[in-house]
Amino acid sequence: MVSKFIFALPTQIGHLMIEFNQQKLSSLVIGGNSLTKNQISMLTTDADNKVSDMLLLQLKEYFSSASSFKTIPLAADGTVFQKSVWRELRKIPPGETRTYGEVATKLNSSARAVGNACRKNPIQIIIPCHRVVSATGIGGYTGETAGKQLNIKRWLLAHEGVVL
Repeated sequence: MVSKFIFALPTQIGHLMIEFNQQKLSSLVIGGNSLTKNQISMLTTDADNKVSDMLLLQLKEYFSSASSFKTIPLAADGTVFQKSVWRELRKIPPGETRTYGEVATKLNSSARAVGNACRKNPIQIIIPCHRVVSATGIGGYTGETAGKQLNIKRWLLAHEGVVL
């Protein structure tokens, strides 16, 4: 059995680059539509990974009806603080948002520190940093405050029924 593998899943917002390590999800990044068919075919898959089967089913459900994700074993690499932020973000249900300041207050931290932890999030969508917005608007996404990434955040929020 392969202990680490990656694959790409095409979605409405681009290919999701998904990586597993020892039956745990370690990375899910929106990679965009710039991958060629040859690059996608070079990615390996592991037919024995039950977590990947569960994740694929839940991703299909999410993209069809904005359903919430059930328990997916995660292996997100980050600092103790980043992991505490990511745990807090997983509590935000689809269709709701929190401000960076609200999350920071819960963690006795600062909005800037929460924003930095969101920027480092290795498991997009499952750890829903897109549900964290600024007190005055949409905020940023993956470290960007304009352009393609912010359009992805807008799409994800609109898909979940959030009106900003």
